[in-house]
Amino acid sequence: MAALDDPIPTLDAQFGPIDIYLFDQLLRGRLTPGMRVFDAGCGAGRNLVYLLRNGYDVFAADASGDAIAAVQRLAASLAPHLPADNFRHEPLEQSSFPDAFADAVLSSAVLHFARDDDQFAAMVRGTWRVLRSGGLFFCRLASLDGISDAVQPLGRGRYFLPDGSERYLVDAPRLMALTRDLGGTLLDPLKTTIVHGQRAMTTWVVRKSAEQPPR
Repeated sequence: MAALDDPIPTLDAQFGPIDIYLFDQLLRGRLTPGMRVFDAGCGAGRNLVYLLRNGYDVFAADASGDAIAAVQRLAASLAPHLPADNFRHEPLEQSSFPDAFADAVLSSAVLHFARDDDQFAAMVRGTWRVLRSGGLFFCRLASLDGISDAVQPLGRGRYFLPDGSERYLVDAPRLMALTRDLGGTLLDPLKTTIVHGQRAMTTWVVRKSAEQPPR
């Protein structure tokens, strides 16, 4: 038990630069210690600090070798018992992780980097197939919702945004159709945040049906 005069750790020290919408899932008890969590497109591990510190069985993949090296260093510091091979340099559509092995899959600001419809579909399949039946899928991705009049279509599902970036964009009907096709159930209503009219990000949280085989 900590002494009364011990310094109180800051929120940043406890949680790192976690996505606020993922933090909401933690607060609601949907991610609990001991769960096997796969971060699909982990980047440098911004969403993994709390999980590594608090007894989660963490795995991750990213197409960037530098990102995976950073996550391996982070894990070695915060959860040295985890094997380095839990964190792999590979694209999601060619992931070497087994089917249906994860209790929860995180996909934070990843899918909108797809270069076209085919790669988007392959990235979704590669992300979804590692999730077990009954598991939690948490996704944040760029959206057309609320800014469709402000973006310029470039073809193949990609758009030029007012913030100067190019992204693959979806909308609510597309995500609802994907939820049905994947055999999932929405846990939360789709929530879209519009950032100063420059871009929109949608939060998509799904439970994988217990009746569905891995995809």
